[in-house]
Amino acid sequence: MSVRMAPPLPLIILIMVHRVSSAGWDVSYSPSHICALKNSSVIMNCTYTYPTGHKIMKVFWSKNPVKGKEPPDMSEDPEYSQRLQYLGDKQQNCTIRLSHVTQKDSHKYYFRFNTNKCSKKWTGYPGVTLTVTDLQVEAPERVTEGHNVRLTCKSSCTLTDRATFIWYRNSQPLTERRDRNNQLLLQSVRREDAGRYSCALHGHSYISPAARLSVTYAPRNVSVSISPSGEIVEGDSVTLICSSDSNPPALNFSWFKENQSSAVGAGQSFSALQSGRFYCEAHNQHGSQRSDAVTVIVKDPPRSVAVSITGSGEIVEGDSVTLICSSDSNPPALNFSWFKENQSSAVGSGQSFSALQSGRFYCEAHNQHGSQRSDAVTVTVKGGAMFYSFVSVVGRLVILYISIGVICGAAVIITMLIW
Repeated sequence: MSVRMAPPLPLIILIMVHRVSSAGWDVSYSPSHICALKNSSVIMNCTYTYPTGHKIMKVFWSKNPVKGKEPPDMSEDPEYSQRLQYLGDKQQNCTIRLSHVTQKDSHKYYFRFNTNKCSKKWTGYPGVTLTVTDLQVEAPERVTEGHNVRLTCKSSCTLTDRATFIWYRNSQPLTERRDRNNQLLLQSVRREDAGRYSCALHGHSYISPAARLSVTYAPRNVSVSISPSGEIVEGDSVTLICSSDSNPPALNFSWFKENQSSAVGAGQSFSALQSGRFYCEAHNQHGSQRSDAVTVIVKDPPRSVAVSITGSGEIVEGDSVTLICSSDSNPPALNFSWFKENQSSAVGSGQSFSALQSGRFYCEAHNQHGSQRSDAVTVTVKGGAMFYSFVSVVGRLVILYISIGVICGAAVIITMLIW
């Protein structure tokens, strides 16, 4: 008979346990939802109660329990054993600390305890919901210099702890930018504000991935470099290169020669073929700036060689006419040679030459880069007037001589007559 009565006994006991469980059994969590930062430590505050007369045999935490299955003890899981610390006791406190949390730790966690009476086990529902978040910086990719920009440090949930945000630029903390809100306001942005921005929470080691902020601005520090040097020989060229600091990089360049309003070239490089002072202008969509001018000197042989005559080309025999040789060259010509047409050898040297005879004369100007000859000029020496003057003087002397002779002869005759 005892055998026949055995089956109803468990049912009666279960009914009694269910009824007892409704009074005095409780697990309380505070808070029941936690949003924690990646790599931080989480405190899950917990208290529990049970009816008098029961003795706690075992306490442990579990996650994601499955009905009909004994929940696993997290402290025995290698994934948690080194990170889970039970801070409670076997009386009322069931608080735990979970360290170095990651997104994989986002679960529901439950406290469970076993008593000594009838193997009574109690799981505290609904448990603690843990969400682990990282931080992400939300910022525009670029901002124009002088404008304002706002960066936001975002998380996937509202952090449970009161958060004080810290901002970094290029891994260096912005000491003046520690706010309780999660935004960073940059006013009148300068190009120095460009960089990689990240955020963190004060007291936490985790730092968000960096977001790059680009500051766009018009060209500045525009300059011209010369290759190979500013001095070239005629027929060659010197390359001028325009550079600037701008964002986005300047793609349009214009070249000018001083005292000329229109451009003489385009492109980042320019080949100068003549002497002068040149400058460039760099352009992007935000504006333009011009460089200082650089000097290009073209070394060339004499050109435009010409002879000028002091006075006219006609002189009287015995006088001279001065011929002067001039040229356009760089460096200036210092050596000059004078020639008479149809004569191979030089008849003089120096920038000026005194012509004493009729003929056609030209000069050659020389510098270290070459020489050039001038066109010939005509010099005419007039000798007739001089001849007639000579004849006139001689005639007068002859007449005087004859006169003296006549006078002397008459005197002689007179003297003889007297005697």
